[in-house]
Amino acid sequence: MLKIIDIDRHVVEPEYMWEKYTDKEIFKAYPIKYIEDNYQQMGERAEKFGPHAAIKLPPEIFIGDSPIVNHLGLKERLASALKSKGIQHKLKAGMSAEAQIESLDTDGIEQAFVLPSFAMYIVNHSDIPANVSLAYANAYNRWLKDYCDYDPKRLNAVGIMSRHEPANLTAQLDKIIDYGWSCITLRPEVIAGKDIGHNEYEDFWLKCEKHNIAIAFHGGTNLYAPTVGTDRFTSRFSLHACSHPMEAQMAFISLLESGVLERHPNLKIAFLESGASWVPHWLWRLDNICYPEFPSLVENNIKMLPSEYFKRQCWVAIELGEPCLRDVIDVIGHKKLLYGTDFPHPDHLHFTTDDIAKQLNELTQQELQDVLHNNANDFYSRTAMVNDKNHTEVVK
Repeated sequence: MLKIIDIDRHVVEPEYMWEKYTDKEIFKAYPIKYIEDNYQQMGERAEKFGPHAAIKLPPEIFIGDSPIVNHLGLKERLASALKSKGIQHKLKAGMSAEAQIESLDTDGIEQAFVLPSFAMYIVNHSDIPANVSLAYANAYNRWLKDYCDYDPKRLNAVGIMSRHEPANLTAQLDKIIDYGWSCITLRPEVIAGKDIGHNEYEDFWLKCEKHNIAIAFHGGTNLYAPTVGTDRFTSRFSLHACSHPMEAQMAFISLLESGVLERHPNLKIAFLESGASWVPHWLWRLDNICYPEFPSLVENNIKMLPSEYFKRQCWVAIELGEPCLRDVIDVIGHKKLLYGTDFPHPDHLHFTTDDIAKQLNELTQQELQDVLHNNANDFYSRTAMVNDKNHTEVVK
């Protein structure tokens, strides 16, 4: 039986946890509020738009007076409600560790690395002060620790970081290290006016490399920040098409051109939920068009082919059914591929682990086991570290 490590599984943060885990003064000034739909609003929509609009909408979430998601109007909320109809039990499974473990059993997942849902929109919100962003990152990580401590052999925490003030990134990382976690997640966008290659991040990258902390870049649509596509589109279709893969490509460029990858050869980077098919074309273009054009302009920070940096220290998560998988392997090797379900987010629930070997039939048996299990251990530097209150051990 195939062993699967899900490197991109999500929690769904319940409303109560924000007040419980957040500094009281911060929560009072910038409370997190979940505004639920009600029957009166449902009836009014039905009268105006027809019976289909009477479905209960997902709650609107605010930080202070600002919604946490951008470009999400009534049409998008209705579409989301219809998409989520019948899968509420899966969404609720992300709210508690016990239900999450049950979902792992159902899906045949041995263990998972869990990432945020709403927290990434709160912590990276462009309209909140740096101290508020930091307080909510700390609150989420405290809650996540309690969540994963329910079964640390199967639930591996991926910490979130506030990027609003780069000067406090190393202090945040100290807490991650104290928790015994091996990975953090960052948004790939420009946050608070700084891209990830900005020189103010240098001490942070140095510390990540020193302590073998892996970095998982995970994008998302509708962030209140300048995500690619928001300068020209407002529709969910176009924004969702652009956000994940294009931000991943630009994140790699930022790390490459700024010299982060050159200066920190042991830094480990993964690009999640962006697919892998972009990799061959992107690396080919960088190697054959951009890098040779004006060598003197990049010689200080890029000392070998861009593809060599990617092969040395980058991983990428595949999507089931995407094309060109063998081409990806030919360029970067199968040991740089990871697998994540994105559970329980609705845009990926039609991709299941049922008959996953048949879905990935272009892979050999060894390649399949590496992609589904062994490569995750390599990226997270684990043989997964297990932490509880009494001991730390290594799970083979």
